[in-house]
Amino acid sequence: MLVVADASPLHYLVLIEADGTLPALFDRLVIPQAVAGELQHPRTPPAVRAWMAAPPVWLDIRDAGRTDATLAHLDLGEQEAILLMLDLHAELLLMDEWEGRREAVRRGLTVTGTLGVLERAAVRGLADLPTLLTRLQATNFYAPAGLIRDLLARDAARKRQGEGSR
Repeated sequence: MLVVADASPLHYLVLIEADGTLPALFDRLVIPQAVAGELQHPRTPPAVRAWMAAPPVWLDIRDAGRTDATLAHLDLGEQEAILLMLDLHAELLLMDEWEGRREAVRRGLTVTGTLGVLERAAVRGLADLPTLLTRLQATNFYAPAGLIRDLLARDAARKRQGEGSR
């Protein structure tokens, strides 16, 4: 599966040391140049800057190659991620920011964010969701408490169902 990512999911997955789930979940991960720049910004946490300074081999950094004035209300990383998704005919966009997600969905794109990646990893047995959510909540990541409860409840139900099938 070809996936394009905005900065926020990568930022948080690196911070909670869950970025290793990405190559196990997706065949190819592409980010635009603007996102690479955001991940190297001086105010970005040192762990994220270090990760981006020596990106993993499975990360492909591309130039968006064009602009679209109808996306001007979004930040540059979001704009370029949406454009790359469209141009590459990628299957999934990783983005957390509400406005960017809304615009992507309006254009018919499939979007998930940091929490969606973590849940996919847990479903595939690649990560322990409660542990990663605890780490994520120790950062400045915001998610409504009800959403976190729902994720944990689904995870617990999957685990119970898995135990019952043994």
